[in-house]
Amino acid sequence: MNVVSVINRSICKMSKAAIRFFELNTGAKVPSVGLGTWQSEPGLVGAAVTTAVKGGYRHIDCAQVYGNEKEIGSALKKLFEDRVVKREDLWITSKLWCKDHAPQDVPAALDRTLQDLQLDYIDLYLIHWPVSMKKESIGFKPENLSQPNIPATWKAMEALYDSGKARAIGVSNFSCKKLGDLLEVARIPPAVNQVECHPAWQQSKLQAFCISKGVHLSGYSPLGSPGTSSMKGEVLKNPILKMVAEKLGKSPAQVALRWGLQMGHSILPKSTTESRIKENFEVFDWSIPEDLFAKFSEIEQVRLVKGTAFVHETYGAYKTVEELWDGEI
Repeated sequence: MNVVSVINRSICKMSKAAIRFFELNTGAKVPSVGLGTWQSEPGLVGAAVTTAVKGGYRHIDCAQVYGNEKEIGSALKKLFEDRVVKREDLWITSKLWCKDHAPQDVPAALDRTLQDLQLDYIDLYLIHWPVSMKKESIGFKPENLSQPNIPATWKAMEALYDSGKARAIGVSNFSCKKLGDLLEVARIPPAVNQVECHPAWQQSKLQAFCISKGVHLSGYSPLGSPGTSSMKGEVLKNPILKMVAEKLGKSPAQVALRWGLQMGHSILPKSTTESRIKENFEVFDWSIPEDLFAKFSEIEQVRLVKGTAFVHETYGAYKTVEELWDGEI
């Protein structure tokens, strides 16, 4: 498989288009820009969701482990009650946490998320990491790590899809190898692989693999998580990004986001600041021309989310970061 040609065919289709949606292998259309809610503090996340939806966002990315789904649920309920949007207008994603991988725990985990979000169904439910933890785990202690059985967990995810409670199912933080292994045994193929993706970690190999298998790649931390102290990336200060932004009269953040759309990813920028939430959504009525787009291949690549908490010499499935990502680091 020629990685460059596969990606180039995808990019050609995207370059001039508004790119409001991407079609999944289920036939559903996922809104291309979603509001990320990782590390959005309680007390702020509800207002951020309300601001985003009133500003045109139709996609909210959640997860049980973020600890803020109840507040998001209250915000959604009010938006529905005030007739700002209907439930069917929104795309809500959530994720199965590592301690709920046992097949019997998967449906209960989704029920908790649905209860917290005050919803009857989720549009997309993802296995958050290819990592499992003991059922009563709190936090990230190495002794909590256990051996994952992804095929068994996936079978339980498929039952949620069959039930209609999860209208699409997928994975997050899966390497090419882990995704390929799952595709070999899956009755229902994953619709999405949500991974770190931005101009300084472009995931070219994984993207080409996803395209070849009909799995949509969704990018979290599309701005390199500038507000995250544990991730020292300076993605938005990259000179190539700044140069392109200057030439186009856009912010570096907008250029990073538009790059993702033109690459064919849905993007999940996180902010709780009203002006930034608005700015991050202004990416549809312009595009990065081909000559400037080509410059992105010169950006040095570095993974920011390494998953070191899931790696241990004795406990769990992965002794090294290389094993967790199957060398894709």
